[in-house]
Amino acid sequence: MQPFKTQFTLSREYLAECFDQSLPHGKGAKPNYLFPALLLAAGAGLLFFTEQPKVVSYMLVALGILELLHIRFRRAWWLTRQMWGKGTGSEVTLTVDENGIQTQSAHAQTALLWPDIERVIETDLGLILVARSGGRQYLSKSLFPAELVSEIIAKASGEA
Repeated sequence: MQPFKTQFTLSREYLAECFDQSLPHGKGAKPNYLFPALLLAAGAGLLFFTEQPKVVSYMLVALGILELLHIRFRRAWWLTRQMWGKGTGSEVTLTVDENGIQTQSAHAQTALLWPDIERVIETDLGLILVARSGGRQYLSKSLFPAELVSEIIAKASGEA
C-alpha cells in the first residue's frame, strides 16, 4: 500500500456527515420511546391516583418531556456539543500507510492499526472503522481517491 496523506478541516458539514452516516449503524439507531413513556405514565399515575404532594409527579412528567425532546433533537444537540469542542475548525492531517490510519490535529492524535480494526462498514459517503476495543471512527470517502477506499476495506478485512 502506498502511503497517503491529506488534510481536511473539521467543519460543521464534516461533523454532520459523520452523524448522518454513522447513526444507522450505531447503538442508538432506533430511538427508545419506552423510557419517556414510562416516565410520563409514572408521573401521570402519581398525579391522578395519589394524594401525595405533586412535586414528584410534575418532575417525572418534566423528565419524560425532556427525554422526548432529547430524542427529537438528538442530531442538533450532538452537532452543538461537537461545535463547542476545541477541535472544531482545526486542520486534521490524515495518514494511511502500512501500519494503519493516523489522524493528527492540534488537539488530538489517534492511530488505528490494521490488526486493531475488527471490520469496516461502508456507507454511501464514508467508512466506519470498528476497532476491536469497540470504538468507531468515521472517515469520509471524499478524503480519498476511489482506489484507496477499496484498498482500505481490503487491508482492514485482512485480505491484503
